Parts: sequence; C-alpha cells; structure tokens
Amino acid sequence: MKIAVVGTGYVGLVTGTCFAEMGNDVICVDVNEDKVRQLQNGKIPIFEPGLDVYYERNRKEGRLTFTTNLSEATKESQIIFLALPTPPGEDGSADLSYILGVAKDLAPLLDEYKVIVNKSTVPVGTADKVRIILEENGKVAGEDFDVVSNPEFLREGVAVDDFMKPERVVVGTKSPKAKPLMQSLYEPFVRNGNPVIFMDERSSEMTKYAANAFLATKITFMNEIANLCEKVGANVDQIRKGIGTDSRIGKQFLYAGIGFGGSCFPKDVQALQKTAITYGYDFKILDAVLDVNGDQQIKLANVLIDRFGGDLKGKHIAVWGLAFKANTDDVREASSIASIRLLLAAGATVTAFDPEARHTTAAILGDQIVYSDDRYSALDGADALMICTEWNEFRNPDFAFIKQKIASSLILDGRNLYDPQEVEKFGLQYISIGRP
Repeated sequence: MKIAVVGTGYVGLVTGTCFAEMGNDVICVDVNEDKVRQLQNGKIPIFEPGLDVYYERNRKEGRLTFTTNLSEATKESQIIFLALPTPPGEDGSADLSYILGVAKDLAPLLDEYKVIVNKSTVPVGTADKVRIILEENGKVAGEDFDVVSNPEFLREGVAVDDFMKPERVVVGTKSPKAKPLMQSLYEPFVRNGNPVIFMDERSSEMTKYAANAFLATKITFMNEIANLCEKVGANVDQIRKGIGTDSRIGKQFLYAGIGFGGSCFPKDVQALQKTAITYGYDFKILDAVLDVNGDQQIKLANVLIDRFGGDLKGKHIAVWGLAFKANTDDVREASSIASIRLLLAAGATVTAFDPEARHTTAAILGDQIVYSDDRYSALDGADALMICTEWNEFRNPDFAFIKQKIASSLILDGRNLYDPQEVEKFGLQYISIGRP
C-alpha cells in the first residue's frame, strides 16, 4: 500500500518505518525542514532500540522517504496517518491544534478517496472534529474520505517490537470502505493470531486513554502499597510476587519506584481527567493517581533533604539516570527532573549521568547541573547518590568503589535495583522504596 505519515515524532517515525518494513511505500511528512533533512541524510532524531536497522534498510530500498511537501505525500498515498503532537494545555486538556490544522490543510488536497487515520492519542470526539472540518471544506464523508481512529500502544524502549508484533490492533471505524483497507494493512502484523479489533471511533479513542490510565493506576497503587510497607515493616518486593502471580492481576506494572513519567501516562491521565470534568463526572481515582504520582516523583529528594537537616547548601548530589525509563532518551515528566529541581531549590549542586538522555535533559535544565560522561565520574565529590532510572549498566556496580567516593555513604535507589542486605555489606547506607 501507499501510505503517508504526517509527523515524524516518536510515534510517526516508528509507525512509518515499521509499515515500510512490511513492504509498503511510506512517505513521512514534517514541517520541520531541519529534521526532514536529517532523516533524508540518515540521521534519526530519537533513540529507540532496533529502529535504526529498519530505517536504514527501507530508506536505502526506497520504501521510506521524507518530505516537507504535504500535497505531494497526499497525492501519492491511499491512507494518511496523522501522528501529530497533542501536548497538554494549562488545564490538562489535549491540544488538538496540530491535528485540526493539518485536517484543514488536507481538505483541498483530497481529489480522490483517502482514509485519514488519527494515530495520535486524542480525546473522545476528535475523529468527528476532523470529519466536520473536511465536510466544511466541501468534502463528502464516505466518498472523498473516511476518518479512522487507530490508537498506538507503543512502549518506549520496545516500540519496534510492539509495532511489529502487536498484542492487538484497535481500529475505530464504521465505514464499509475503510474497514477492509485497514484490515489488509494490518494483516501481516497479526499472522500469529492476535486480533484486529474493530469498533466505533469514539470507543477506539477512549480505549487508548482507558489503557494508559489503568496502567498508571496500577503503578500508583503499588507505590501506595510500598509507602505503607515502609510504615509497617513489610517488603514490597515480596508483595509484588505474591499478587503478581494472580492471573487476574498479572506481573507487569507492579514495580514500586519514584512514579511514572514519559510522554504518555501523565499527559493521557490528565486528558482523561479533563474529559471527565467536561462531561460533569468526578473521576476520583484519576485525581488520586495524579496526586500520588506527583508526591512519589520527589519522594527520595525529600528524604535526602530531611537527612541533611532540611538544607542542602554545600552538598553535592550524584544522579544516575535521567530518562523516565531505561532504553529511551525521553525525559518528559521524568522523576529525575522533578527531583533535581527540588534538590537545586534546596541549595545542592548536582552531577548526573545517563547513557542516552544527556542532550534531552540539557534542553530542559541547561547548565543548572553538570553532565558526566560515565557513571563513576559522576560520583566525584558527591555527598550522596540518587538513582532515578533502571538502566542495566547500573544493576551491578562496584559498591566498594562507591563507598570510597561518596562522603556520606548514602545511596537512594528510586528503582529498587539492589538487594538491601548486599549493599549494606559494603558499609553503605541504602534507602529504597517500600523495603525495610
């Protein structure tokens, strides 16, 4: 098939590359001329394991191209995916200006039937809004176009595998013309028997928010259990094993830590909360999830401040991990950023190391902190070490060397990477989440 993907951000680039890998001809469109030029010349602007292999192969074979020309891409394509940003507004609602703006741009370009697919995470009713814009510009739904909702369920760090081997594909459409095209497009991805689930557009839009909000709730629930464990002397690791083997609950998203972050969960939970408010529903669980996560993100920073008597002036803190999770360079809504800001406000200086997220962090924090080239150099002159991301290279460090480097011998582990008894054998003070 011939496909256009409008937007070359995280979702758009993964989507376009993976469709090309399955033999489709894909044109990726972006208004950012510098980004398009980089992509045309072989440079990927994001870090995502495995993406580079598919990108290089399909770019060289001519199935994956990049342009700033929306008209050209529209003319050449049968299906047009909108993979545009929907950033949260000041009130938490999703900003649809990019999607609706492109819809207006597309209207005069539709000279034959096209399927317009919302791939971005969008509030309930967005497909209707896109359809109305196209109709207001003289196009006829079902004849000139159909609007489909097709939410992504990609996990940063394993997004390529998620796309190529999806547990399910959700497609929102009532159109008898669009449905077989979407079925045919996704058929190669579900040959192992996983379903392509068709539903109406609004249910599809809600499915994405419901999935992310539920997973965020699951994480937050375990963090609340971990906080209670600290008070009663229980071990959250044992509890995780005890309930994770229950098939009704499952093992995933039960790891206690310093909260969730990234581009999806915080934004999507806020957007769903805003939708509930708009429709006059008091979604108490989501309110609690956001409140608890905000506190959890700075939990260890507050512990550290208390340990030093409420004042960190003259103290130097080492931070391992800046990305919101391992195997990505994404620091949006990351616990590390919230923690570092609190440490700086308390008077501390900070040196941080992350194998991938140095530049993305610098775009936010600038020169407020020092960036180290390796994990051990980050410990120079440190009074304490705080771990914010579960990178594999942090899992088996030289604790004896760390003991020599850190003045207070204090490690605060926000991802529960180590066995407390093993760490303490080296004379280190070790604070983690929900464990005695």
